[in-house]
Amino acid sequence: MEVIQSGIGQLIQKPDLNAFREWNRQKPKALIDKRMTEAEAIDRFVYDGDYIGTELYGTVRCPMSLVNEVVRQKKKDLRVVGQGVFELDMLLAASLVKGMDITYVGLEVYGVSNVFRREVESGRLETCVEWSNAALAWRFKATAMGVPFVPMRSMLGTDTLKYSAAKVVECPFTGDPICLVPALILDVGLIHVHRADKFGNAQIDGISGFAAEMARACKRVIISAEEIVDTEVFRCHPDRTIIPYYLVDAVVYAPFASHPGEMCYIHVRDEEHIKQWVEASQEPATTQAYLDKYIYGVKNHREYLELVGWERLERLKAMAQGVDNEQPCI
Repeated sequence: MEVIQSGIGQLIQKPDLNAFREWNRQKPKALIDKRMTEAEAIDRFVYDGDYIGTELYGTVRCPMSLVNEVVRQKKKDLRVVGQGVFELDMLLAASLVKGMDITYVGLEVYGVSNVFRREVESGRLETCVEWSNAALAWRFKATAMGVPFVPMRSMLGTDTLKYSAAKVVECPFTGDPICLVPALILDVGLIHVHRADKFGNAQIDGISGFAAEMARACKRVIISAEEIVDTEVFRCHPDRTIIPYYLVDAVVYAPFASHPGEMCYIHVRDEEHIKQWVEASQEPATTQAYLDKYIYGVKNHREYLELVGWERLERLKAMAQGVDNEQPCI
């Protein structure tokens, strides 16, 4: 195929699909109890310099208890794929990120992230490569399919393509220009789900985002779950098991793990806490004070929840109780 255009962005993680397939062949397929704490999971499966990914968009189902532990353990020189909001801000605020494949890093209605701007302008965040949301999701899909790239029309004719690492080629079937985005292989994926069993089978209620694709694009997967249930629950509705156990390396029981983000059908997002962070993130000193209070100053997720306050958390839960998503086994 003739390459018509190449994005000027750096390819942060080159896709070695053969090595990735070999890695997956060697992962254990036995039904092993994988339950552990955030501290154990991050210490065991996240290393300095790793390329990590979080899922989902905005503040929806963000894996905050896992990300907070990454910050607490000060894993450094990370490369990150970013489509979320709050969890990426924590990693950036702690200056742990060296390179990013990004779509947008901001606090939605509150504007562009203050810490993202500081990390870029200071040079501590050395590399930022732009992609559309669809492009990143399809890069995960390419890895899940075991192919080095996928074609797409999205990004054609845009500056997003210009600052990405995508290529435009002449389609060998039609002769028309088509965009190719490379497969994206992650070292570690952090995903919060509604329920999991001790082996790693996981289900998500409501929007599933790109959890299925990302889980299949990771060498290691850490799942946090609102509840740990018996495997019979998954056998009752196997079609809802979006992440199968053999992809997962660690399972963490973590209610309210997406706080201050929202969890579909369980609790709404904590707008007051998010506003508190927006204010704190404006200056380095107040940013550090926030980290000291909510991450470094507590030992684990349980202590974080106690600091936030159970009464407040229960109010967030009550505000989401208008929807009943129970699907009893028949």
